[in-house]
Amino acid sequence: MEKYGQGGAHNKKGLNYHNSMIIADPKEAYVLETAGEWWIVEIVKNYRSISNNLSIRGKGDIRKKSIIQHAVEKGYCKDDNDFNFKIIFSPSPLPEIFPLDSRDGCSLNQLAQNKGNITPGMMMNFLREHDVGICMHGRSDRSVGSQVSHLRKDKTSIHWFTGNTIPCLGIFKPYVFPIREERVFKPGPFAEINPDWFWSRHDNHVKSFVKKPKISNPERDEYYKNLRSFENNLLSRVNKVIEQEDSISLEEFNNVIREINKEAWKKSEEMIT
Repeated sequence: MEKYGQGGAHNKKGLNYHNSMIIADPKEAYVLETAGEWWIVEIVKNYRSISNNLSIRGKGDIRKKSIIQHAVEKGYCKDDNDFNFKIIFSPSPLPEIFPLDSRDGCSLNQLAQNKGNITPGMMMNFLREHDVGICMHGRSDRSVGSQVSHLRKDKTSIHWFTGNTIPCLGIFKPYVFPIREERVFKPGPFAEINPDWFWSRHDNHVKSFVKKPKISNPERDEYYKNLRSFENNLLSRVNKVIEQEDSISLEEFNNVIREINKEAWKKSEEMIT
């Protein structure tokens, strides 16, 4: 990023979109946040979430060399003690603590309330939250794909992907690496959206379900019920394999997860045809 920078128009006003990322493995996690060529890192000590804004307060734990000097020279802050990455690199004022009815505040609260007991199924439900819009249903501003990763120390990590828009209208499917016969696409960029992609066909199928997610819709409610029933069955089967993994080989474990993945894709296709 220091070499190539970043950018791209985020909206018609030409606002440059910069990024916040969580980088994690089973042993440690970091939040990396960026502004142009500048970056800062926070080591996650407890639990953490990120949303569509900068969130690292103060100086962080690791930062690009001379970022504080740059901020002083630009007049963003007076000195080291005055440096606060979240505040001075944000295009608009941000609260020190986000309220519970915001996406940031809601996600952090859910983590805080369930610390030590969080499961993949719980995280999937977090991503389907509608009261504050974590699961976004707009035609232009919407969730386009969702992932839950169960990172397990000294064990095979299991990654769950929807492969479709809007997480509440799809099924999370388990993956283990290395990828073999699981369903994947080669990375883009693509010149245009292919109508034959599952994402495209699913998006077209759920159009009538997108509006007003908090208001009851009998047809959508039945669709939800079928999705969650099948997905809960997938979670139960994966948990059962995890319970047995010490008595089977790694290859057997991975093959069972791959078979569950195939069934999840088969069901996903059936539900949109």
